[in-house]
Amino acid sequence: MKILVPVKRVVDYNVKVRVKADGTGVDTANVKMSMNPFDEIAVEEAVRLKQKGAVSEVVVVSCGVAQCQETLRTAMAIGADRAILVECADELQPLAVAKLLKALADKEQPQLVILGKQAIDDDCNQTGQMLAALTGWPQATFASKVEVADGSATVTREVDGGLETLKVKLPAVITTDLRLNEPRYVTLPNIMKAKKKPLEVIKPADLGVDVIPRLKTLKVSEPPKRGAGIKVPDVATLVDKLKNEAKVI
Repeated sequence: MKILVPVKRVVDYNVKVRVKADGTGVDTANVKMSMNPFDEIAVEEAVRLKQKGAVSEVVVVSCGVAQCQETLRTAMAIGADRAILVECADELQPLAVAKLLKALADKEQPQLVILGKQAIDDDCNQTGQMLAALTGWPQATFASKVEVADGSATVTREVDGGLETLKVKLPAVITTDLRLNEPRYVTLPNIMKAKKKPLEVIKPADLGVDVIPRLKTLKVSEPPKRGAGIKVPDVATLVDKLKNEAKVI
């Protein structure tokens, strides 16, 4: 059984994001980049399934600029077998990525696609659902536990009321939540081994996919700064300020 794991290169979660002065986007010049944390969890889960004997091959794929090869090498250091980079300098929106993954799924014929539920840069939480719709495969989102056996996957997911368990037939699409696992520490020997693993570079045109953006970002701005808190002498004053100043009651 083959697993396809999409990964995204994003601004590292420890970095304080800065908005460009002209408001056109986020400043990424000289900023540390890393693998999206939710995708790292997806890679770890795929490797664990392989170690259990449920999976024979783990293929990681990334869509973006040439520097995404570093992210793919990190995924292979975790334990993925090979990597595919769909190299594209243009902005890639969730629908375009889903179409690229659909084309790769048709080409690679994986029985399972595991990816992070969302990326920490745009927080769209759309790619996995769009991919499931395009392929016509069942989906299980926000997975906190995954078990694969007998041509199906049993997924425990977190919902508002507690936990929900779904059983989906393979092939299927699964998106990962934070509590699914804790990714392993990448050791230097595995980093060296990853440099020798195969990494294929293709273009969107090779897959016959149009990646022209359909949405336009008008402006990016930082959230307004929170005002300082104040102390009130009694409940009556508190209620008055909530009603007349904050206007929340």
